[in-house]
Amino acid sequence: MPKSRQRKKRPASQSAGRGGWTGRVVAAVLAAGLGVGIYLWRHVDGGDGIRVDVTVPDLSGRAARGEAAFARACAGCHGSDAAGSDRGPPLVHGIYEPGHHADVAFYNAIANGVRAHHWPFGDMPPQRHVDRATVREIVSYVRALQCANGIH
Repeated sequence: MPKSRQRKKRPASQSAGRGGWTGRVVAAVLAAGLGVGIYLWRHVDGGDGIRVDVTVPDLSGRAARGEAAFARACAGCHGSDAAGSDRGPPLVHGIYEPGHHADVAFYNAIANGVRAHHWPFGDMPPQRHVDRATVREIVSYVRALQCANGIH
């Protein structure tokens, strides 16, 4: 019978390769931070905010009413044509595509406010002066802008 060979146990710090799991976590955090930094650097307009170019389509019906409502209730922070400003993010952006932020997210944001989680603008306070029918028009307007700008 062949003699069995015993393997030496490696110390835990060496078991995951050079640097161990701690090194991998640190590298992942640094890479994520670098990615966010590059993204913001490329999208911050001279320190004045994050803005995008927006093509405005011909609007009618609910979306046209939404344009006027947006100008009154939202443009102060989200910029004209939802292009963003120094006070709020652009809504014509892939982050707000229907698959990521369904229409109900807009209703909830306006009714309850939103904790900052995608952008460096701080929390959005509730906009309780905007009723549900007006929110419906605003959402129609934002979705029409997104569609015209390739966000589906």
